[in-house]
Amino acid sequence: MKVLLFKVLKPAAVSAGVLLATALFLSGCGSPSGSGSPVATTMPLMAQPVSTAGTNAQAGVGIDTLRVGDNLTITVADPANIPAIEQKIREDGKIKLLFDNSDFDAAGKTVSELEKDIRDHYVPKFFQRLSIQIKVEQRIIYVGGQVRKPDRYEYLSTMTVLQAIKAAGDFTDYAKKTVVEVTRANGTKIIVNCKKAQKNPRLDIPIYPGDSIYVPVRFW
Repeated sequence: MKVLLFKVLKPAAVSAGVLLATALFLSGCGSPSGSGSPVATTMPLMAQPVSTAGTNAQAGVGIDTLRVGDNLTITVADPANIPAIEQKIREDGKIKLLFDNSDFDAAGKTVSELEKDIRDHYVPKFFQRLSIQIKVEQRIIYVGGQVRKPDRYEYLSTMTVLQAIKAAGDFTDYAKKTVVEVTRANGTKIIVNCKKAQKNPRLDIPIYPGDSIYVPVRFW
C-alpha cells in the first residue's frame, strides 16, 4: 500500500525542500479535524433529507477505500525526515497540504492512489523524487445513551445513524427517538428525528469515523 522512492534532489530544489518540509509539518499543527470547517456550533442543526442522487464518495466503497472522517498519518521521508503529519478527511472528501494550499481529493480513493496523487503533484515541479507513506487510523464511532449496548464501535463500512444504533443493540424502551444527537468529529452537532427516519430513509443521515451518537432518555 505504500510508495517508497529514493531521493535525488536537484541542487536548486534544496531550499524548496526545506520549505516543503516546514510547510507540511505546519499542516499537521492545525485543528484536530484537519479542515477549515467551523468547530462546535452553538445550536444543533436539524437533520435535512439526504439526496440519494449524485456522486457520493462514501457510497459503495470497499474496506480499503478512504472515507470522510478518516484520520490519516502522512510521513514524508524525503527531502527530510520530519514529524508525521496528521490530517482528517473533511466532509467535502478532501485534505489540505499547506505548502501551496493544495487540496487533495481523498475520500473514495485507496491509500496508494492518494500517495501517488501527492507525489505527482510535487514531482518534478519541486523534487525529482519524493517518498510518501500514509497510514489510516482505526475507524471508530461512539454510540451512547439509551441504547442496549453503549460503547465504541469499529467503523467497517458506510453507516447511517439507525444502522449505528442497531449495531449498539437498538434503542432501549426509554429512548427519546425524536432528538437523537449526532456530534461530528469537528464538533458540529446535528439533531436527528429517528422516528421520522425509520419511515423516511432520506432522513437517516450518514455517520463518519470519529462521530458520536447520543440517544437521550424520555420522561413520559
